Amino acid sequence: MCAAKKKLMVPENVCGRPLGLQFHHKTGDLYVADAYLGLLRVPARGGLAEVVATEAGGVPFNFLNGLDVDQNTGDVYFTDSSTSYPRSEYLLVVALGDETGRLLRYNPRTRRVAVLHDNLSYPNGVAVAADGSHVVVSHTALSKLRRYWVRGPRAGENETFAELPGYPDNVRSDGRGGYWVALSHGPNDAIGAAVDAAPTMAVRVGRGGAVEEALDGLSFATVSEVGKRNGTLWVGSVDTPYAGELSPR
Repeated sequence: MCAAKKKLMVPENVCGRPLGLQFHHKTGDLYVADAYLGLLRVPARGGLAEVVATEAGGVPFNFLNGLDVDQNTGDVYFTDSSTSYPRSEYLLVVALGDETGRLLRYNPRTRRVAVLHDNLSYPNGVAVAADGSHVVVSHTALSKLRRYWVRGPRAGENETFAELPGYPDNVRSDGRGGYWVALSHGPNDAIGAAVDAAPTMAVRVGRGGAVEEALDGLSFATVSEVGKRNGTLWVGSVDTPYAGELSPR
């Protein structure tokens, strides 16, 4: 029923909706945050994904979203965007100001999930700092990045890291201490309203939290993720069945 070539229309909660993906480079395992099925792991050899967690702190996952892996420890950081509304009702999370999201950490050695922060406003993408001291989380409804300290003397603290010119989705390291952030509608646009002909689709935020670079265009698609590899920017969208490539001129 859920095969890629099947024409049968089924609710997305039946077959799942993978939103966050990241490899643990040392093991080759691929971790997946599925909005409906939970936290999944695909072994390095490939094959069927294994569900490794479906709840944290006694509360079932409801809307898993962003995910990243600390490459030094293997710990997996991920977000549960709302404990009230599922992914299919994500607009309500913004429109009603829902603040039931959570930032979570999965320890693959103990196979347990810890709730690092709760009562959050639409936590979405997440990126782990190179030294593992903190994670940066995009808060879609707030048009902000926030930094959450997870190790060291500041563990447990958090602060605003960057103000953004749009609603942020996934966040990825730029390899220089900053982050690429995918954006959708600007914060002054009404939900569902027409966007500019060439909106800002992504920004690069420097290590100090300032926007240092902006990418405009691709008004036909909602950009979900931007990442750089070997000098090329790769762009993903939930609206298209392909990834875009932006090569340097």
